[in-house]
Amino acid sequence: MEGKQTKGRQKIAIKRIENEDDRLVTFSKRRSGIYKKASELVTLCGAEVAVLVFSPAGKPFSFGHPSLESLANRLLGQNLAPNDSTHPLVEAHRKVRIIELNQKHSELLGQMEAERDRGKALKEGTGEKSSQGWWEAPIDELSLQELKQMNAMLEEFHKHLYENKNQLRRNGGASSSSFHAHSGHATNIPFCQL
Repeated sequence: MEGKQTKGRQKIAIKRIENEDDRLVTFSKRRSGIYKKASELVTLCGAEVAVLVFSPAGKPFSFGHPSLESLANRLLGQNLAPNDSTHPLVEAHRKVRIIELNQKHSELLGQMEAERDRGKALKEGTGEKSSQGWWEAPIDELSLQELKQMNAMLEEFHKHLYENKNQLRRNGGASSSSFHAHSGHATNIPFCQL
């Protein structure tokens, strides 16, 4: 069994993040966290909450319950008559939808972070110094280890290609002439016909 793959949750130094991409990702994650905590305050305690956040670029983001406007008016002493004529069913549906969208947003942020980390690991693993892909590197300039890695990647690609071809054939989506197999090994792979 392999050891721990990630460093897990760690304390970070509270200082400005210099890398702009990292700073934007952190802003987005922290903003979502603040919204989640505000939503929990509303749900658990019945509190009225307003959060207003400006991004580093100056774009405003807000969260308010029952609404940002009503809480701002209340703060400024403008006690306006409540004009909330929203049907409770509509309001309940809106809350459920907001929760779903917040969850989806968190999932997408996690996927984006994982892909960014994966990209960094791939760049470090291949010793890539430019933006070219591993398949574009001149073969005669690769080390033995890099050639072995490329061979493994090509074999993996071939395996997935062969599996997809078989899946298409089972589903009736590929003609038998678009791919030839000999003794279980693929030969003559016409990429454009798949």
